[in-house]
Amino acid sequence: MSNDFPWDLLAWQPNSQQLQQLQELQLLLRHWNQQLNLTRLVEGPDYWIGQVFDSLWPLQPWLTGELSGATCAQKFSVVDVGTGGGFPGLAIAIALPNAQLTLVDSVGRKLEAVGAMAKELGLGERLSLRCERAEKSGRERSCRGQFQLAVARAVAPAAVVAEYLVPLLAPNGTALLYRGQWSAANQAELIEIARQLKAEAGEPRAIELPEGKGQRHVIPLTPVAACPTTYPRAVGIPAKQPLRPAP
Repeated sequence: MSNDFPWDLLAWQPNSQQLQQLQELQLLLRHWNQQLNLTRLVEGPDYWIGQVFDSLWPLQPWLTGELSGATCAQKFSVVDVGTGGGFPGLAIAIALPNAQLTLVDSVGRKLEAVGAMAKELGLGERLSLRCERAEKSGRERSCRGQFQLAVARAVAPAAVVAEYLVPLLAPNGTALLYRGQWSAANQAELIEIARQLKAEAGEPRAIELPEGKGQRHVIPLTPVAACPTTYPRAVGIPAKQPLRPAP
């Protein structure tokens, strides 16, 4: 499948080392899946489209160098909240060689597997692993307000993900909300919720994944001021009581 990958849709193509790393990552996922239920998206288009393409397409401005920081020599910090089996974090680490990544997940065994895969891929020095809930990361001094890019894929409803990600953003940072279906009503609600977090919700971008893998959207969030210290709320509260538009 890697030979038929629709790189033109990304306006970016991996070099030989990056392609080899993506192929090796597939082998590593097969290995670890025998011990842990990391992901069902391991073979053929499930991996190349459902994992690699779906992880990278929202990052087109960074992949192409349209946004400064991604292709320059200075540190470019990324956090992947709820990384699970390592996506989109490991794919981003391969595609953006100058990125320093922090991968957050509350399931220790999965995070250990992701760390082992990262080491095998030669990414270990650029990755930091945090085994904790996202709410805790958002309050830690070493994480809060520190990242140029914050991402979360298949983690929780948009309001919950926004509360997880926005507190992690540096003043010039961007959060990317990976979503499936997305409506005008969803967007209007997110705009109001983002205001509570002192952030702005940008226009959603949509794509039909190749191989009939479904429609995807990405919505950027950018800070307009420091996120109120109220957020993120205590562990479990964002999921149990998601933020809603003010009446």
